[in-house]
Amino acid sequence: MVLLQQAGLRVLGIETSCDETGVALYDTAQGLLAQALHSQVDVHAAYGGVVPELASRDHIRRLPLLIRQTIHQADVSLQALDAIAYTAGPGLAGALLVGASVAVSMAWALKIPALPVHHLEGHLLSPLLGEDPPQYPFVALLVSGGHTQFMAVEGLGQYRLLGETVDDAAGEAFDKTAQLLGLAYPGGPALAQLARQGNPRRFTLPRPLLHSGDLNLSFSGLKTAVALLVKARPADDRADIAAAFEEAVVDVLCHKALLALQQTQLKQLVVAGGVGANQHLRRELARRLRSVGARVSFPPLELCTDNGAMIAYAGAQQLLRQPATATQGAFAVYPRWPLQRS
Repeated sequence: MVLLQQAGLRVLGIETSCDETGVALYDTAQGLLAQALHSQVDVHAAYGGVVPELASRDHIRRLPLLIRQTIHQADVSLQALDAIAYTAGPGLAGALLVGASVAVSMAWALKIPALPVHHLEGHLLSPLLGEDPPQYPFVALLVSGGHTQFMAVEGLGQYRLLGETVDDAAGEAFDKTAQLLGLAYPGGPALAQLARQGNPRRFTLPRPLLHSGDLNLSFSGLKTAVALLVKARPADDRADIAAAFEEAVVDVLCHKALLALQQTQLKQLVVAGGVGANQHLRRELARRLRSVGARVSFPPLELCTDNGAMIAYAGAQQLLRQPATATQGAFAVYPRWPLQRS
């Protein structure tokens, strides 16, 4: 006798906030059924950064193909979907509109709910898709190219801002520093790779706001210090400069993470966002938190960057918490949208 696996609520997730087109299908009983992702790195590399108009056009071109690929991989029909979740913000306005319009149109045609999801909430919840998910409550470190902030997370939808960067995000600082070092776009991974060949203690770089006593961060001064160092040193020193920069960023993030746990009296840290893939950060956070009896959780590496899986999961949790009615076709996007909720 063959036992059929019970299906839960099936939510298709669509992510188009910036320069990655992500689609995934999540089942509340079976977990992640399928996902597909397209990166626009090649599209934007010639410009040294994301060009919003080109990003929007590429989403239009790729999204239908990725939806078909995901549905086929999961071996389900569109009629089997219970809802479609989409990133409503924050992000590039044009890029958000592409995903939102496709999601709402599909949901309207299928007579199912369309669920707007906060991009950062998707990142924050992405470690829950791992094999050993964290438990509420915890402190979250959202660290990416556009955001670096600490949040106290009491439960789903219960987020309190503890501190954030006052200027550049950590990922933005990585990319800008990589550009100073003459590395190709995207700069963050290239800088981390170069840093592995360098000596992080040869040059001393500042740790802005390290001893401020609060959980705010600053990286623009560090970037300026690197710019001055690059001008003063020969090209052969690039690996050591990269290593010193990475060490400074990791040192600040680890110090503030320990302070956040101390101030909230929690023992669980969750790290999400693209910079969460940095191996030095992962090792150092694990080491330092272990020394104080705390634990750190990361999303799987493939879910650190923007992806549809985190949006599908966040939408599914939203649907479980509060059943939704079929969409009426209206929608809005929010290029600027704070995560903290009252």
